[in-house]
Amino acid sequence: MSIEPPRYPGRRVFEGNLVMSGDRKGGERKPAALDRHWHLARSESEVTVAETEYALMRANQAFERWQTECLGSIIDLAASGEENAMLHIIRMNDRPKSLKDIARLANREDIPNMQYSLRKLIGAGLVARQGSGRSGVTYEVTDKGREVTDRYADLRASLLIEAIEMVPDFTRRLEEATKTLELLTGIYEHVARTAATHRRTGR
Repeated sequence: MSIEPPRYPGRRVFEGNLVMSGDRKGGERKPAALDRHWHLARSESEVTVAETEYALMRANQAFERWQTECLGSIIDLAASGEENAMLHIIRMNDRPKSLKDIARLANREDIPNMQYSLRKLIGAGLVARQGSGRSGVTYEVTDKGREVTDRYADLRASLLIEAIEMVPDFTRRLEEATKTLELLTGIYEHVARTAATHRRTGR
């Protein structure tokens, strides 16, 4: 004897490879307009996570394009979104930072790429390297870097922040999204560590 899933008006019900929707008239189910199943989205939970991941990827691409275009409006420098973020992290709180500090704040571990980006920012006159030795080197923005990041902040306020403030209640929603993203970051870190711990070779 098979048990049918409960029918809720407007709720997606996953059945085989079809996404079913409750019909508000009479409770009959009909196939939804889209089938959201694929190899990373086999169940309702997997569909939700997959769509969240793709939303994150698209948001990250849009964010990096914004960073590049905003900086490009201020200085003639072909900098990636990550290099832009690195510049502002170095400026953060107006204190010098070591490579280890920058990596921790950006949650990065690709040190060779970070070193390349630092050389690029130094070559553009935006960042200065101080100290010597393995643990005594720090980085801070130059006067030019301070001017550029101040102008970036002004342009950011007039475009991005103004656009966000025009959306009702969006600041509160961003606060909630930040907490969710921090939680999700911790989950990804945990499962990545678990996968690395139990990795097998020769497969």
